[in-house]
This record gives sequence, structure tokens and C-alpha cells, in this order.
Amino acid sequence: MSAPKPGNVSPFVAFRDVTYADFLASAVAIGPAFAAAGDRPLGATIRAAVEATARWAPSNTNLGLVLLLAPLARAALRVPPEGGSLRSALAAALAESTVADAREAYAAIRRAGPGGLGRTREQDVAGTPTVTLREAMALAAERDAVAREYATDFQTTFDAGAPALRRAFAAGLPWSDAVVEAYLTLLAAWPDTHIARKLGPEEAVRVQRRARGVIDAGGVRTPPGRAAIATLDCELRDQRNASNPGATADLTGAAIYVVLLEGGWGGRGRREGEADGRA
Repeated sequence: MSAPKPGNVSPFVAFRDVTYADFLASAVAIGPAFAAAGDRPLGATIRAAVEATARWAPSNTNLGLVLLLAPLARAALRVPPEGGSLRSALAAALAESTVADAREAYAAIRRAGPGGLGRTREQDVAGTPTVTLREAMALAAERDAVAREYATDFQTTFDAGAPALRRAFAAGLPWSDAVVEAYLTLLAAWPDTHIARKLGPEEAVRVQRRARGVIDAGGVRTPPGRAAIATLDCELRDQRNASNPGATADLTGAAIYVVLLEGGWGGRGRREGEADGRA
């Protein structure tokens, strides 16, 4: 949240119903739930984190991020002591999801009340799921970036987001600029599903193309690129926050989490396969 990602809340820019401080409080609130992620079911961790957030934040601040980070936290805490990769542990954690996990996650989603959720004919979150959490997510994978990660063992996070962040660090960028660059890389690669739900797929594609233009202008690495970032940020702000690329922000958060898990703040991320499994 400290990085000024275009269209999102940052230290000096708030939405009408949520501030930077709300996001910081939410991050602290989910700590206890994540600390127990290795010992409790995935769905229970998701629900506990969302309920903890609701006690501190006035509106939904982190549902997508909780859904992404909970299986990563569970995986990190269950990497075998003799060694193993975070990615393999993550795949195992998702494969083990149950119908009970889906019920808990559905309850968490209803509690958070995200905007633009809509209704579906199959396994709608307003009802009671009859499939596992991963199977339910797979049904929504084409229309939701978070669900797509569950269905693909976090392919975007491991193959696009985390590598983009590591490349930025390798180029000498500081944390804030590296996060913005990773965010823009993801936004330019896929239409943001949060925008698509609220404003339609055409608007999501338009924003995707604008992000590509910002990267082509140099992004955080050049003065013209930074000017383009500022222009894009202005374009993405409205009273309803409908143009907020929230799904891309969540994917960026997952990428940061993986880099931290695999190397820590100072190490800025080991290569995949070198994770020590410590959360």
C-alpha cells in the first residue's frame, strides 16, 4: 500500500470510504489468522482474517489479498523441514482444499461484501457450495483473477508477478518503484477483472493498453514514464472507484508475499526452489 500504484489508495491518496490507515490496520489485523495458517483449514484462515479485518476497517480492504495470501501462508508454514519449494507446497495446499473450505470462504466473501460481485448460476457465493474451494474457484477463473490463481497453482504470481519484482530489484530500483513496476507489468499483461466486473471488459482492455503505453514510455525508470504514470493515475480515479485495478493490486500483493517468503526484506527474494519455508 505504501507504493503509489496508479488508481489505488496510497499514503497520500484515499478513496471516499477507505484510507491508507485502514489498509495498515487491516494488515495488522490478519496477522494472528495467518500465523495459525499451517495448523487450521484453509477456509478457516480466510474467514478468520476477513472477520478480523471487519473489526478494524469500515469497508472491504483486503478480501482478494486474503484469498491469495492464505494458501501461500499455509504453504510456507508446511514446507518440509528437510527442504522443498514454496510453489510445490502451495500446489499441495490447493489440492487439499475441501467443501468445508469453500463454505468458510463463501461466508468470508459475504462478510466482506465486495463491490460488483454479481450472481452466477453455478456455485454462487450467496448459496451453499457443494464442491471444494479450488473447484469453486475454477468455475470463476475466466472472470476473476484471484480465482484464476487458485485454478492454476498461482501461475501469474510465480511466473509473472514475482519475476517482475525481482527484475526490478536486479535493476537497482527501490522497493516502492519496484512494486509499481511489477503492478504495471501485470496490468499491461491482463485486463483487470475488477474493472471488467464494474465497467465491462472493453474498459478493462482499454486500461490494459494504457498500462502498456506507460511501460513503453519508461514507467518508473524515466521522467516521461513517471509523467505517464501520473496521468494514468488521474484517469483511473472517480467517485465510485469503479476504475480501480483492484485485482491487479491483489496480484501484486501476492508477488510481494512470495518474494518476501523466499528471501526476506533484505534479501529481496531467492530464486524459486531456494525458499526456506519460514513465514
